[in-house]
Amino acid sequence: MAIQALGWLSSQDDLFSSFMASSGAGLDDLRARASDPVFLASVLEFLTSDDAWVREFCDTFGHPYDAPLRARYALPGAEMVHWT
Repeated sequence: MAIQALGWLSSQDDLFSSFMASSGAGLDDLRARASDPVFLASVLEFLTSDDAWVREFCDTFGHPYDAPLRARYALPGAEMVHWT
């Protein structure tokens, strides 16, 4: 799901620019880390930060709206989420 989200983000020009800026990653970093679970978690973190993005992504691929967040929780770092 995270790799699919990365591909979708890369097809959204403005959104992809925002992701790259917020992650601090360059295109070489993106290529090198595309299989890194921690980096992929950051892709899903970014995507799930906006409900409209989640809906558009899920509608594009036919996923239920909670799928990206469930996928995020399956990757490293989800156990560190604090809601305070």
